[in-house]
Amino acid sequence: MYHGVNLDKLKEECGVVGIYTDSNEDTARLLYYGLYALQHRGQESAGIAVNNGLKSNYHKAMGLVPEVFNEDILKKLDGHIGVGHVRYSTAGESYVENAQPLVVRYRGGSISLAHNGNLTNASVIRERLEDGGVVFQTSIDSEVIVNLIARYSNEGIITAIERTVDLIKGAYALVIMTEEQLIGVRDPLGLRPLCIGKIGEKEYVLASESCALDIMGATLVRDVEPGEIVIIDKNGIRSNPYKNNEERASCIFEYIYFARPDSVIDGISVYEARKNAGRILSKEYPVEADMVVAVPDSSVPAAIGYSEASGIPFDEGLIKNRYVGRTFIQPTQSMRELAVRLKLNPLRENVEGKRIVLIDDSIVRGTTIRRLVERLKSAGAKEVHVRISSPPVAFGCYFGIDTPDRNQLIGAIKTAEQIRKIIEADSLGYISTEGLVASTTLPKEHFCLACFSGDYPMDVPKVGEKKIFERLPGGE
Repeated sequence: MYHGVNLDKLKEECGVVGIYTDSNEDTARLLYYGLYALQHRGQESAGIAVNNGLKSNYHKAMGLVPEVFNEDILKKLDGHIGVGHVRYSTAGESYVENAQPLVVRYRGGSISLAHNGNLTNASVIRERLEDGGVVFQTSIDSEVIVNLIARYSNEGIITAIERTVDLIKGAYALVIMTEEQLIGVRDPLGLRPLCIGKIGEKEYVLASESCALDIMGATLVRDVEPGEIVIIDKNGIRSNPYKNNEERASCIFEYIYFARPDSVIDGISVYEARKNAGRILSKEYPVEADMVVAVPDSSVPAAIGYSEASGIPFDEGLIKNRYVGRTFIQPTQSMRELAVRLKLNPLRENVEGKRIVLIDDSIVRGTTIRRLVERLKSAGAKEVHVRISSPPVAFGCYFGIDTPDRNQLIGAIKTAEQIRKIIEADSLGYISTEGLVASTTLPKEHFCLACFSGDYPMDVPKVGEKKIFERLPGGE
């Protein structure tokens, strides 16, 4: 794993970006900047593929974006169409063969594909393809998608994509490149985000988040709709809805934790949604205290909202070391304890003698928050009241988020009061599901809330198939 000391968070999915330009000069560099902006979505590997109208060229490797690419590599990536990917492995092992984009050459040319999400029926389709003689080079479900597209490509690329999405089930935001087109696809429920940006009059960008558009100098046009294929070529941009689905199930964790706060997803500011969650949390779980402290960085907007609504001053109480290496190793329990100390250190001058409201966006295993409570009290805090801007995470995700098995999810096997005792907080309050939804200003029907409720928007694997989602004994 390449997540440093972030031991108690759901792990990121992946980030995808694509661009169609008039020139071969800046394509790879713009993709590099777009991937840099999406680095928070995956730190294991990065890759860029470009096409100059005749052939595809690509480079991908394990590591962070600035580790994978340099000036010489970018200069060799010559093309006017390109796609890029940063990866965190939610399906398939962590090694370079699984890095994306996947580039497949077939009788009609080449396809380069970058995928964010996870398929729930990939293993079944893979077995059928292997029975038909298809040889797979990776262990990722994204290769199932690109092989299906190549198989149907003699019918035209758009028809091939339509036939493919009729077969696959799960979550996917795809950017696909051919010699002539850049194509974006979003799954029928809109589980994974994908947006469209424009540079000037003729150049278009596709990206997982709008923050990448900002860095690339593009203006946000709109989000790709659930069940929509977007085709970009020399004639401009056109839409091809492949499934008119009235149901939606966008991942609400984008607003809680995954997305950057400067992104706008489905028309809603991530920063404002997080601030709203803090405001609502202060009304649902008020407390008398002297200072509001955030667990940096993703919890800062919620802490500001809690402070504004409660009138309790917001200030720094935990200082984050921003230079902790992603390969920091924790081979023993004592080293894991040291890892938390290395990343977050209490600011004694601010917290000593104070009653603290500690805001975090989620509790997964409960390990990190317990250590932070302990360290704040060791630094002299009189009381530490924990407030969480999401409901208890009690169920695994099958749609591109790496979550532990349910027996490791503290929200699945302990009550809120039991968790409070375990983390040694003076009080503990989780935002309600209704409060969380209200923070986005979108209706409940817009979201997938399965990690809180177990109500999945489609069939998922049963007991014994990677994750258990039935209620465990001893749960709430």
